[in-house]
Amino acid sequence: MILEKARYEVVLFGKKLIDKGLVAGTGGNLSLRVGDLVAVSPSGVEYETMVPEDVVVTDMNGKTVEGCLKPSSETPLHLALYSSRGDISAVVHTHSPYACVMACLGWELPVFHYLVALAGKKVPVAPYACFGTSALAGNVVASIGEEKAVLMENHGLVTVGGSLREAFMLAEAVEFASKVFAHARSLGSPRLLDGEEIGEVVNALQHYGFYGENDDDLKGLKE
Repeated sequence: MILEKARYEVVLFGKKLIDKGLVAGTGGNLSLRVGDLVAVSPSGVEYETMVPEDVVVTDMNGKTVEGCLKPSSETPLHLALYSSRGDISAVVHTHSPYACVMACLGWELPVFHYLVALAGKKVPVAPYACFGTSALAGNVVASIGEEKAVLMENHGLVTVGGSLREAFMLAEAVEFASKVFAHARSLGSPRLLDGEEIGEVVNALQHYGFYGENDDDLKGLKE
């Protein structure tokens, strides 16, 4: 089986998405790029029952290289992100509740809390387009810019990173921040961090230890 480790990681972090309430049922999707190949979650398979053999391997044009199942309907979105930026090796798409609230309101998430700075200077909003379309992929690529997270209007959240652990933890952080922002907005207007404060936070987060590849579940696996 090719890309064994990558496919195992897709299964592992897919189960984590369910455990953390970031997706429900078969919603959302995730992928990991290794060279010119991508391991992507299959369409319509529950995360609880997913096994590495279910994960589909495609090339950068979306052609299936190995796997019997259909790849996620959002595969074009994943591939567009990989093609747009060399620093992206993993993509996570969630339907987490508070991120969806922000997306349905069309509100970008400003840096009002230091955790938002994990994603960049803000979490922007990509204009609405139907799921699984090239229009949606184009909107997301155009809107994410140099950030690591983007809300999709009336849809959900996409996070990217150099690893699935990073993209997953960003999805957790954005969901937490979206929840706090929604509650804060119900009581008043949250104070936003200014440029100098954001810069200080970004520098501090470089040494915070969010992105260490130390999952015991991955030990012993090789590509």
